[in-house]
Amino acid sequence: QVQLVESGGGLVQAGGSLRLSCAASGRTFSSYAMGWFRQAPGKEREFVAAINRGGGLTYYVDSVKGRFTISRDNTKNTVYLQMNSLKPEDTAVYYCAADLLTAARDISGRLGGMDYWGKGTLVTVSS
Repeated sequence: QVQLVESGGGLVQAGGSLRLSCAASGRTFSSYAMGWFRQAPGKEREFVAAINRGGGLTYYVDSVKGRFTISRDNTKNTVYLQMNSLKPEDTAVYYCAADLLTAARDISGRLGGMDYWGKGTLVTVSS
């Protein structure tokens, strides 16, 4: 069992930055590929970014490429999402998720099938 707890959300002006963190319980964090997803008001949840188990491979949805960076620290059981140049359309609840068997490159297609999910943290970007 893995528990995921997100933090770092808040209210920021357009053009600003936030860093989200996702702390995982358990001793096997490095065995999981990790992903960040988001759900805007009235919209379906969507993939944002993923990172492989070792942290050397990352994947992003086109709308955040060049602005967001996913990283992980396996010694701290934590995955991060650095968000720069934020836009009002980035407003959403952001969730982290973990998957034991899926490759990070395939996480974008795993909306309904990730093994574990956090409860989310709200990011609001004002214009």
